[in-house]
Amino acid sequence: MLTKKKKVIVLVSMLVLLVITGFLNIILNNTTEEASTNLNTEYSSSSFFSTCRADRTATRTETMDYYNEILNNSTSSKEAKANAESQLNSLIEAMSIEVTMEGLIKAKGFTEALVNYSSTYINVILQSAELSEAEVAQIVEIIQSQVDRDIDYIKIIPVE
Repeated sequence: MLTKKKKVIVLVSMLVLLVITGFLNIILNNTTEEASTNLNTEYSSSSFFSTCRADRTATRTETMDYYNEILNNSTSSKEAKANAESQLNSLIEAMSIEVTMEGLIKAKGFTEALVNYSSTYINVILQSAELSEAEVAQIVEIIQSQVDRDIDYIKIIPVE
C-alpha cells in the first residue's frame, strides 16, 4: 500500500500534469485559430474566380473526352454516337455562350464575371460587394440578348 506521503506526491503530480495539459490546450487552440484566420484573409475573390474557372475547365475537358471516346469507339451504337455528338455540340455551344456573356459583362465595368449556363438556369457570379438595381438590369439585359431565358431562371450572385 501507498503511504500518505506517496499518495500526496502522486496527487500533486497529477494536478501539475492537469495544469500543464490545460495550458498546452489553450496555447494550441490559439495557434490553430490564428492559422485559420490567416488562411481566410489570404483567400481573395480573384483566387475564387480562378479556382472556379479551373474547376469548370477540368470538368468540361473530362466530359468532352468522354463524349469523344464514345464517338471514336467502333463498338458504340449509332444511337450512342448520335447522342454523344448532340451532347458534345450542346456543351460547346454552352461554353461559347458563357465566354460571350462573361466578356459582355466585363465590358460593362465589372472586374470579374463567371457565367454558368445550362439548359434550365443561368448563374452569374460577379466580383462586387453589392449590386444596384441598374446593374442587375444591365446583366439581365446582356443575358437575355444572348439567350431566350425568363428572368426567373437567371441567378446573379455578388462575391466580395
